[in-house]
Amino acid sequence: MTTKNRLVSCLIALLALPAAESFAGTADFSVELINTFDYPGGPISTQPQKISDRGPIVGVVIDTSGVTSGFVRYRDGHFTAPIVDPLDGANVTQGRGINASLRICGNYTDSGGASHGFFAKGATLHNYDVPGASAFTVVLGLNNAGDFCGSDIPDATGVQSGFVSLGGTVTEFTVADATATLAYQINSANEAVGYYIDVDGITHGYMRESDGTIVAPIDPAGSTGTIVFGNNDSGYIVGRYPDASGVTHGFVFLPPDTYVTFDVPGSTFTSLNGINRSGEITGRYLDASGIEHGLYARLVSGAGRPNAGAIPQRQPARASAVKALPARVQAAEPAL
Repeated sequence: MTTKNRLVSCLIALLALPAAESFAGTADFSVELINTFDYPGGPISTQPQKISDRGPIVGVVIDTSGVTSGFVRYRDGHFTAPIVDPLDGANVTQGRGINASLRICGNYTDSGGASHGFFAKGATLHNYDVPGASAFTVVLGLNNAGDFCGSDIPDATGVQSGFVSLGGTVTEFTVADATATLAYQINSANEAVGYYIDVDGITHGYMRESDGTIVAPIDPAGSTGTIVFGNNDSGYIVGRYPDASGVTHGFVFLPPDTYVTFDVPGSTFTSLNGINRSGEITGRYLDASGIEHGLYARLVSGAGRPNAGAIPQRQPARASAVKALPARVQAAEPAL
């Protein structure tokens, strides 16, 4: 494992962050890098996805043979062995979400090319498909209550939808005029976040409130295609976006109108993928040699300036898709 400490010990003294409402438009913020890390063994890509409220991180590792596996990194820096679903027939198992009980979720690809979800805790693993979605289910996030979210393609409609499962009841939904909707994380208030693809093929972030109301788009200024990956119990939202020059930036959105952009120094690709209730953040960046590394950071007040961007608007609650938009030849594979 390679660890590069980047932050002085003053972070220890930081207090818990105020509520998002007090942040928006009234103070300066920044994302401070604590350290970077790699999965052991010299992989070509370490791709953290979410960070639990207790600190462990779940993610994806791609080795030099191109095999994709899941992993968990504990707060002390130790990693699990590669996580591979027993039914993985394509060398693709991806760890996507983790909660405070260290239950993880993710997806794998079978030998026929179909995507399925899974859950694991300790040595126990079981697979999951949304009922009525036989060829494409990905489980992308879960909260501390065990509720979860993701994306599926219902056999009956063929329209790629987001879904939330609350207390065992699955609700599929789409953002208005989207060709694909993906739900990446759900917090304790049952607010789900993710991204959708519009009819022009452009991605935008959104938040789905507990009553089904969609708040969108979430787009930092200058974005040419926003991907939202995670939220926490305070409503902070993380993701990434490319600009017109091709540089990809990580960002934190503090509702209703504050965007904080973050770039790992020297990198042209930074992605923020998960944030926990303490404001701890995980994600990844690309170095000059084309190797992806994990990062661990924290949102702090002071030493930065909030940025402009779209102010998301509330849209009427909408159940599963009511009209078929232009057909996609293949499912929109979830971003990492």
